[in-house]
Amino acid sequence: ATPSRSLRDLGGICQDAQWDAGRQGIRLRLRTAGPAGPLVRELAREMLAEAGAGARPRVGFSADILFTAGSDPRADAGATAGSGAGRQVKTILRVLSLDLVFNPARGGAFIRAFNSVGAGFARDYQAADRQENAMEDSVNHTQAADAATHPTQYAGRNTPQEDLVSQTTHALHVRQQMCAYLLDSGLAASRLPQASQDFVRKQFSGRVFEPAELSAAVEAQRGLVAALTGGAVVQGPGRVHGLLNATDKLQAALDDLLGAPRDQGAESIQTARLTGIRELYHLLTGDFDMHGGYDADRAQLATTADFAGLVKNALNKIVAEKWAQMGRAGYDWWRKIVTVEHMTTLNTVTGILVGTVGTLPTVAEGAEYTELTIGDSPETASFTKYGGYIPLTLELLDRDDHRKLAAYPRELAAAGIRRISALIAAIFTDNSGVGLTLADGGALFNATAVTSAGGHKNLLTTALSAAEWEVVGTAVFNQPMLIKNASGHYGAGGKMGINPRFLLAPRALQLTAKQIIYPTLQNAASIYSENLQRGEPGDVITVPEWIDTSDWAAVVDPALAPGIILAERFGLLPEVFVAGDGLSPAVFMNDEHRIKVRHFNAVLVSDFRPLHKTEV
Repeated sequence: ATPSRSLRDLGGICQDAQWDAGRQGIRLRLRTAGPAGPLVRELAREMLAEAGAGARPRVGFSADILFTAGSDPRADAGATAGSGAGRQVKTILRVLSLDLVFNPARGGAFIRAFNSVGAGFARDYQAADRQENAMEDSVNHTQAADAATHPTQYAGRNTPQEDLVSQTTHALHVRQQMCAYLLDSGLAASRLPQASQDFVRKQFSGRVFEPAELSAAVEAQRGLVAALTGGAVVQGPGRVHGLLNATDKLQAALDDLLGAPRDQGAESIQTARLTGIRELYHLLTGDFDMHGGYDADRAQLATTADFAGLVKNALNKIVAEKWAQMGRAGYDWWRKIVTVEHMTTLNTVTGILVGTVGTLPTVAEGAEYTELTIGDSPETASFTKYGGYIPLTLELLDRDDHRKLAAYPRELAAAGIRRISALIAAIFTDNSGVGLTLADGGALFNATAVTSAGGHKNLLTTALSAAEWEVVGTAVFNQPMLIKNASGHYGAGGKMGINPRFLLAPRALQLTAKQIIYPTLQNAASIYSENLQRGEPGDVITVPEWIDTSDWAAVVDPALAPGIILAERFGLLPEVFVAGDGLSPAVFMNDEHRIKVRHFNAVLVSDFRPLHKTEV
């Protein structure tokens, strides 16, 4: 039986075998094919290219064949018994294999190469790239050498016709294996959906085909898939998530050192802990001599991050965290009664209250429409810049005092939110408790009738009680809406019709205010406020800056009737900057990096009607 060979050893197919009398050997054409084809083709080119270059490695062909042999009368005279000399190959019955080996027995050689023909299976299939080149090869094996290498005699073998059928069947089987390998490789590289791959596989499995057929079938399936799914493809800028670099890791390490919250998405970063702020400074700047500059030769981390930038990011996050903590402690009380607006410039902020139409006049048949009386009441305020800086000295860095560094932004945040709290609280206490003067000429809080110029009728003098809260609520509810700040139109608008929601009180009146707004807190035999307030929405706000123990105020929900506007320019929270490098004057003159805080805001009253003050 013919020993089985691996398909991986296939390097080509032999064709047009002929006897070459001049060379006393068999000459044939070798067409490279199969997994080992590229190796055979490249080796042939190198051997032919070096044909005239002198010594070459002994690489050639060796044939494994079955043959019949007989005595050669010309050699019998010199042959000894049993030596095998003088035997002559009569008939080659079957070629088992033709092997390209090193140091062959007889030494079949490459004669010359033909031009390349054919094309690779498909340019897109990496695993199925098979180029076919035709080259001519002559394999010379003498009868004596083959007889010595393969002394098998013809005995009990198949007839030549049977051998031919067997060889044809074997060749067909080999080609089927090649096509199966080509099909698997091509589909694997096609990137087609599984359903399309199954469809193509069903067409080509178990049969011999040309590479071009498979290529055409794959392209057809690609076109079909594109036509069916093209409309569902959403095109747009791609987003990349979860990519972390050295800067992200450094920022996470610094955040952990200073106690700042990590950025969103950086919670799972694994990073070594810093021993102190000095270690980070040395790693990024190489400034071990504390000159305040940057030494590229001694800096140990090559990154786009700089020391000041990382510190600034961490400090701003600490500011935001502290701001939230102060808010939960009560210093963001003003958020409930103000309208926060973002401004795009530092120009004067104008709050415009547009008047309403009192009543629509009657229009007689054929008569002319008259102009409706409507005006506005513009209030203005200018931005104020608040800020300062804290020195981050080189001595502090060298002492590795990162706890002090972490404390700085917390103090800045507290100062910022306290500043806004004080500004809003002062609206009710400025000018001996009557507030600023509005555009209509009247103080914010006054007891003058609304039917006169500047009259607001929103100031009372009675101590806080459930009954007085009802009086104030009625006064706010009955405030007339603006029509126009002009004689004959003061106080002529319809009722605002909104009850106050927030009761503002100093700490001394906190319990009294809560017992009024939340009547279930009252512990008395007769609860008068129960009937007044049950079912009415409301809230008590304790104003930290109010020191008068008897004054209080009422404010309408700003979502319904905005009365106070807080304008911000670069954000509601203070901004923190860190200035410090080798060219910074502060570093050169004072050996310090400067942590600067900046805060822009403006506060104005846009309408007096939602506000009421009681000055006891």
